[in-house]
Amino acid sequence: MKLTVNGTPYEVDVEPEMPLLWVLRDELGITGVKYGCGVAACGACTVHVDGVALRSCQLAVGDLEGEVTTIEGLGTPEALHAVQAAWVAHQVAQCGYCQSGQMMQAAALLAEVPAPTDAEIDEAMSGNLCRCGTYPRIRAAIHTAANTLMEG
Repeated sequence: MKLTVNGTPYEVDVEPEMPLLWVLRDELGITGVKYGCGVAACGACTVHVDGVALRSCQLAVGDLEGEVTTIEGLGTPEALHAVQAAWVAHQVAQCGYCQSGQMMQAAALLAEVPAPTDAEIDEAMSGNLCRCGTYPRIRAAIHTAANTLMEG
């Protein structure tokens, strides 16, 4: 089976029913995507498929159509994505476990809604759970990232 992840083509020998999450983590060693609940309820496994935020724990690799982007492909160490930079600036992460999924969801939101309101942020992020309760910092970071992206 062929797939492209973060711009790199891969070929994996797995069953088509295998969730993308496990292909990324176990077959390709891409561990920024996290296992949280396994039922697409927490958002820790969020990736982009052609820019759309999807839960990789419930997406069979055989059903995959499009290029996959994980947190590792969102930005680079030399040039963080605006969302990643805002997360650092606002010190969003506490335990950090959910944050890759949070950032992927936020980046997808900003690609669709460049200047979201608090209500739009809350709605878009409602399926991404944070046990540490950093929701006010997440919202502030999304506003900062939106401003950064609009400026340039």
